[in-house]
This record gives sequence, C-alpha cells and structure tokens, in this order.
Amino acid sequence: MSLALAALGIDLILPAFAAMRVDFGLDPESTAVAGTISAYFLGLALAQIVYGPMADRFGRKPILFVGYGIYLLGAAASALAPSLDLLLAARFVWGLGAAGPRVVTLAVVRDRFEGEEMSRAMSFIMAVFILVPVVAPSLGAVVVDAGSWRWAFGVCAVLVVAMALWARRLVESLDPANQMELRFGRIWEAARVVFSNRMTMGYTMALTALFGVFISYLASSEIIFGRVFGAAEAFPLLFGGMAAVMGAAMLGNAFVVRRFGTRRLSHLVMIVYLGGAVAFLATAILTGGRPPLVVFLGLMVVLLGSHALLIPNLNTIAMDPMGAIAGTASAVIGTVSTAGGTVLGALLDRTFDGTILPLAWGFMILGILAASLVLWAERGRLFRPLRSPVATR
Repeated sequence: MSLALAALGIDLILPAFAAMRVDFGLDPESTAVAGTISAYFLGLALAQIVYGPMADRFGRKPILFVGYGIYLLGAAASALAPSLDLLLAARFVWGLGAAGPRVVTLAVVRDRFEGEEMSRAMSFIMAVFILVPVVAPSLGAVVVDAGSWRWAFGVCAVLVVAMALWARRLVESLDPANQMELRFGRIWEAARVVFSNRMTMGYTMALTALFGVFISYLASSEIIFGRVFGAAEAFPLLFGGMAAVMGAAMLGNAFVVRRFGTRRLSHLVMIVYLGGAVAFLATAILTGGRPPLVVFLGLMVVLLGSHALLIPNLNTIAMDPMGAIAGTASAVIGTVSTAGGTVLGALLDRTFDGTILPLAWGFMILGILAASLVLWAERGRLFRPLRSPVATR
C-alpha cells in the first residue's frame, strides 16, 4: 500500500489540471501544469539514492516513516502553494517523501523473495500501484468539484497519516547479517557492484526508456483526452479504464510468470510491445494524429498492457543478482530509471502539437531503445530461464 501513496500523488491531481490553469492564469491548452508531474518524479528519483543506503544501515521500517513525514510536508505545502513556481517546488519535496516508501517496498520484496517468486510478489505489489489510478481520477474529480484543486492535495496529506498509523504493525525485514555500514567507501562499493553488473544495468536502462514514455503519457493524458478527442468530461473514466487494464495485466503476470518464467515472458511481451508501437505510429501518421477514440483506446490497451507486464518483470531481473545489497540496489535502479524516465518524459511532453503523433513516436523510439538494451544485457541470447546469483558484499 505504500506504493499506492506514490501513485495517488500523481493520479489524484490529474482532473485538477484545468482548474489549476484557471487559477494560475494559464492558457487552456498550456502544458505548464504537467510540470507538477515531472517535479514529483524528479524528487522521487533523486531521493532514492539516499534512502537506499540508509535502509541497508538502519533498517526498512525507520526509513519508511522518514519518507511518510516528508510526503506529508510536501502534500500540505502543495495544497497551500500560492503560485505555480512554489507548487512545483512543493511537488518536488512531495516526491522526495514518496521515494522512501518506494525504496523500502522493493527492498522488502528482495529481502523475502528471489527468482520467480520475487517476480510474482512484485506483480502483486505493482498491481496495487497501478490499480490506484482506476479510482483516483474519479475521486480527484469529485474532490475538485466539491471544493477546489487544493483539496485533492489535502486528501493525500490525510491518507499518508492514516498509512503511517497502519504501518506501525509492520515487522523489520532486514537481515542483521546484511546490515551495511553507512560509510561513503562502503556505499560506493555497493553502488559499484550494481553499476558493474551487466544484467542489472541493462535492464535498468530498459526500464528507464519505458518509464520515459509512460511518464509522458501520465502527464499529457488529460490534455490528449480533452483537446485531441474532445472527451474531457469522460477523462476520469477513460484514464481509469486504462489503469484497470494495467492492473489486470499485472495481477495476471503473477500467475503466468510461474508457467513461462520471468525472462521468457518479458522477452515475448517486448516483441508484442514493439508490434503495438509500430501499429500505433502507423495509425497516428495515417490519421494525421487524430484517430477515432476507440482505435486509440484499443492500441493503448496493447501498449499499456505490455508496460504492465514489463515493468515488474524487468525490475525483478535487474534486482535478482543484488540480494546482499537490496536497499542500495533498489535505490540505484529506482534513481536511474525514474530520473532518466522523467527527463525523457518531460522532453516528450514539450513536443505536444495537438495530436497523438509525438506520443506515438515516443512509444516507437523508446520501445526500440528498451528492446536493444535488453538484447545487450542478455548478450543476444533471449528466452533463457531466470537464475538467482547473489551479489558479493
């Protein structure tokens, strides 16, 4: 549920973008408010490299509560921000707080599982993260209609307090034998183990490319549904439907991966994803970037469904060799993939031209990049079973 808080900090505010444009005196088609998503993801990315070593030294539970506290501060400051610039700064702080629960959650999964079982556990956890957007936009729309866009941020502040109270019952999962000294040299050595592992870094960079186009979709979805397809009123329902597809795919992954294996399934889905990206780009070009809404939704089902299968499995393969330094490894993987994805997503957002063409090119180019990185990590040998070597400390 801690990952659900991170998702809530993104999806609950999407229906508030129109009201924010009015409040800050922006053009109705301005993408400036999408910066609230990028600022959040940037904070989420940069803080993970700090939380990881701290979680390996002091344990998972104390760091979880540090993250909750900063999350609360960022959400409250966002609700009170008098200008867009201050809102962006508050959202950055909010992201710094959201990073703690993310790092701790993934580290706990690696503490308790490995191999295919880790992939199954990761799928269940990521499904919760993805299923939040099914209801969050509708909840956000209700909150905005009942009060103002600031109330949506206030709801997040209340929920993190509730989550912190519930989390008091959690049991520490860090094995004392894996407790790492908080020294720069020791942290650097652990980071070197992560960066020097071809499998870990290859899959991490593939995740980065996939996150890039996914973050762009999140940030631009409101204006795409509203301006390109004239479906602003239906946005919460349409966005939630796409999230439901992703959640169902992740839940399904937890069962399918046991039969096919994490690596084999990932490589097969990557091929399907590339096929979907080609079809999406061809459709966008042939329709001038404005296909019928039903066609757009059908293609997005394929692409986002593939994303939902790839994200937990690629994360699992990247984390699998890092058992002894799970906290630091989770931080490095999270920092690289989220920070890189945020930059790629922000650059893609800036190319919005009133059509879906930039997004279609993003799926195609970044999809090819992700597939190439997976091929590099595997040295050209795909569909092998997943092994679980342990990183040296």
